[in-house]
Amino acid sequence: AGGGRLLERIRKWYYNAAGFNKLGLMRDDTLHEDDDVKEALKRLPEHLYNARVFRIKRALDLSLKHQILPKDQWVKYEEDHPYLEPYLKEVIRERREREAWNKK
Repeated sequence: AGGGRLLERIRKWYYNAAGFNKLGLMRDDTLHEDDDVKEALKRLPEHLYNARVFRIKRALDLSLKHQILPKDQWVKYEEDHPYLEPYLKEVIRERREREAWNKK
């Protein structure tokens, strides 16, 4: 149990050290947009997609101004949920299935 708590503290420390949360970004906002991610983004519900676009535009603006958000507006580790992950897993599963089918 103690090792699990230590690992969780290290994850939380690393999350904050990465710094993207200080710009209001979530972890999934920072994914490299390869073909799978682009397809997953197309499948996002409109409200999730719009929220992502807002966070990214705000982060770009803050970055250009060499600023960060006030601490009370940072994305907290506990609040960062993988909103894109279910869609991305589905896209990857479909691609692998297609690739396996094409090998036959």
